[in-house]
Amino acid sequence: MTDQQLIAELKSGSEQAFSVLVQTYQNMVFNTVLGIVQQFEEAEDLAQEVFIQVYQSINGFRGESKLSTWIYRISITKSLDFERSKKAKKRFALLKNMIGIGEQEENTVVEFHHPGIALDKKEEAIVLFKAIKKLPENQRVAFVLIKTEGLTYNTVAQILNVSEKAVEGLMHRAKENLRKFLADYYSDKNKI
Repeated sequence: MTDQQLIAELKSGSEQAFSVLVQTYQNMVFNTVLGIVQQFEEAEDLAQEVFIQVYQSINGFRGESKLSTWIYRISITKSLDFERSKKAKKRFALLKNMIGIGEQEENTVVEFHHPGIALDKKEEAIVLFKAIKKLPENQRVAFVLIKTEGLTYNTVAQILNVSEKAVEGLMHRAKENLRKFLADYYSDKNKI
């Protein structure tokens, strides 16, 4: 089934087309969301929300971009909205703790496990993904799409609705920032 046929079927409300949509794009959506939120359970929930939004919004899809580009945009937006919401909740909880009306929250570190990372590289991957999490949103999204999803600069430019030169700039700044974030880890590791 071509994208145009799939879109037409989705617009007619076909459950079979929705099933094809999920089967076709589930890995792309899940990996994109996981690369941004870095929590497996949340990524699963958000991926489901992405498909629900695609299904509910398909009549508004004008076909000005590829279907995959549109789905990437929804995936990124959902992921970043989740991250912003999580940060706002943390700030509010911190404020409540400061004035003594909140419960003390334990500071737990969530270990991040990406399905595509070899077991012997887990430690480095955890450190890398923590560093990626520190990047500004636009740099993080560009880095995840290019480095973990393997997309071209041109495709990322279309997804982010910016020029290819802007994506190159985002990647350059992301790499520079990651070098700074990871310098201490690798200098300590080399001392061993």
